[in-house]
Amino acid sequence: MNSTSLTTGNRALNRVVTGFFGNVARAYDTAALQQAVYRPPQDQVVSELRAAGSRRIADIGCGTGILTSRIARELHPEVTYGVDASTGMLEQARARSADVHWRHAAAEHLPLGDGELDAVVSTSAFHFFDHPVALREFYRVLVPGGLVAIATMHPSAPTARPIQRLTRSPLFPAHAPSPREVRKLLEDAGFELQDQRKVARPLPSWLIPDVITIARRV
Repeated sequence: MNSTSLTTGNRALNRVVTGFFGNVARAYDTAALQQAVYRPPQDQVVSELRAAGSRRIADIGCGTGILTSRIARELHPEVTYGVDASTGMLEQARARSADVHWRHAAAEHLPLGDGELDAVVSTSAFHFFDHPVALREFYRVLVPGGLVAIATMHPSAPTARPIQRLTRSPLFPAHAPSPREVRKLLEDAGFELQDQRKVARPLPSWLIPDVITIARRV
């Protein structure tokens, strides 16, 4: 795929995702959905950031900013960015916290400088990105030794298939990568793998068999 078609594909996918999540932003914030689906991987991310002592952090695909705001509130980093392509999601995020720098942008085009961050995290959003392009951006904005933490749904999850159908585009289909694919993508982007483990959650593992993958920028 050449650069022109890739850009067109990214824009088409981003339009679909942005429109969909702009409409569901309020439902996304419901306590039951957050507790059952999103809180467990977010707990893992906060734990990793705390252990790493990261001071400049970006949450990519931040949605309505629940995790991003929590990072700013609990870890007190020097700077916290929340980046999302959905204006509807960011509207909710901005109302949630004034301590976060909210940015309207795609994961493939981060509005951040080279080596500006100590950590990049993404939970329940990586399947919407153009993986190699997004990871090149993650690598670019991180300092050497910087942390990347990505929580992903296994493609076998019942919840993964409907999302892929919703966001599929003939130009650039959304794709939930397997744990093995995530490891290879990170290695191909120049990261050094640190850990990959199953996310512990109250729901049955077959319903949302997600994993968190930790790596460092070489």
